[in-house]
Amino acid sequence: MSQFPTPWSDDFIGVAYRYFDLRMNVVPLYRERKTAVNLWHDTINLWNDHSIKIRFVETGDNYWFIMGADSRNPQTNISFFKVLPKSENYERFKKGHEGEAYLRLGIYSEKTLKDSKKDALCNCGHAAEDHDKNDNDACLYEICKCKKFDSFQVRLLKKKKTVTNIAFLDEKNVKDDALAWNCLNANKYSKQE
Repeated sequence: MSQFPTPWSDDFIGVAYRYFDLRMNVVPLYRERKTAVNLWHDTINLWNDHSIKIRFVETGDNYWFIMGADSRNPQTNISFFKVLPKSENYERFKKGHEGEAYLRLGIYSEKTLKDSKKDALCNCGHAAEDHDKNDNDACLYEICKCKKFDSFQVRLLKKKKTVTNIAFLDEKNVKDDALAWNCLNANKYSKQE
């Protein structure tokens, strides 16, 4: 056991999933590139690939994303968690990961109409060219209620780690998994008292 307690961090904004590599990707997202690069350099780069664990603990319509590992430098180690709503992408990852995935970090940025290419999709599903620059970027489709073009971009950092210890758990089974139990005990159960 390490003499350094591992702190928990939920400072990232969410998790993206990418499907078009040799393995599926799990991508914690940050707003600032510098934050993601520093985190990779100071913490995740020091993780031993074989020790990285990712747990998904399902609680109703949400799930806890939990990630941790043994580090070659325990003083700088951090474990991560975030409570997120279940999504189509989460369900797709759950069905198709085949027991392994690449861990990467990503940068999430919101895009306005002037920052986007013509074929970029708005959150309403219509392309940027279907929005009126003269009408506060409202969608030109009459049946669409979108009043402003909103989109986002996810950029992935190139560095990656291979994760082969992935598990999906129900909350009632977390006591059987040290990482999941430590996370929920520190970030949920102890706060209810």
